[in-house]
Amino acid sequence: MAVVARWNGEEIARSDDTVVVEGNHYFPASDVARSALVPSERTSVCPWKGTAQYHSVNAGGAINADAAWYYPEPKPEAAEIKDRIAFWNGVEVTEE
Repeated sequence: MAVVARWNGEEIARSDDTVVVEGNHYFPASDVARSALVPSERTSVCPWKGTAQYHSVNAGGAINADAAWYYPEPKPEAAEIKDRIAFWNGVEVTEE
């Protein structure tokens, strides 16, 4: 079963290999449309995963600020999400 991420009428990711952590599907970076990601300066820190970096999502002619995040150097406890991207802030993630 594929997991799909959509925002503003566009599919931005599709994978049958997501990892679910704390209710969020982390997509392999290779399964995310790179044209939909715009670099962001935002970061946040999780005590057990490490420092997250963000992308804004560009889809359907609009920008969703900081709606994608990833952990470039996750802590050992979160190694399974290295090279994976998750979404929030209105991005719809569904199983098909």
